[in-house]
Amino acid sequence: MEQIEYFDTFENNLLKEMLRLCTSYKMLEGTLLSSEDLDERWKEYAPEYMADAVPQVNAFPAAAIAWAGYVGMAVAHRWDENWELYATEPYEKLHGGQGFDDMDEHILQNILGLSLDSEEAKKIEEMMRRCANTAITYIRREDTEAQSTKAFYIFARTTRVLFRIGAAMELHRLGYKFEKVNFGEEGAN
Repeated sequence: MEQIEYFDTFENNLLKEMLRLCTSYKMLEGTLLSSEDLDERWKEYAPEYMADAVPQVNAFPAAAIAWAGYVGMAVAHRWDENWELYATEPYEKLHGGQGFDDMDEHILQNILGLSLDSEEAKKIEEMMRRCANTAITYIRREDTEAQSTKAFYIFARTTRVLFRIGAAMELHRLGYKFEKVNFGEEGAN
C-alpha cells in the first residue's frame, strides 16, 4: 500500500508540473482535459507501448517518454474525429514506416494532418521535448536504481502522465475547454 501511495504521489506531482509547464506555453489552460474513453485506451495500449519504449530508455530516454504524449494526441484526435470508427484501432496503427522510431512524425503528419515543417508541428515537438526533459528531471530526483522494479513503475507512471498531457493538448488544440455550468434557480420547476 505504501508503494502505491508513493507512485501515486510521484504521478500526481509530475502531472501538476506538466499542467503548469504546458499552461505557461499556452498549450493548455491550467486544467487537464480528459475523457474516460481516452484513459481506457491508454490501459489497452500501455503494455504494447512499454514493450516498444523500455528498450529505448537508455539510448533515447526523451523519445521513450515523449512518444507517449504523441500517442495521447493521436487517441484524442481519433476520439474527436470518429470514436465509433477508431475505438478499437490497434496500437500498431500509430507506428510510422519505421515502427516506433518515427511514431512522432507519423502521428503529426498522418493522424493530426500537420506538415512536419509547420509552425504548429514545431510548437508541439518543442512542447513534447520540454515535457520529456522535465519528466527526466523528476525521475532522476527519485534516485532509483536503474532497471529495478521501482524504476519500471516510475517510468510507467511517467508515460501515463505524458499520454494524458498529449491527449489534453490535442483536445485543447481542437477547441475543447471546461466551462462552468451554473444550475441556478432560473428555469427550475
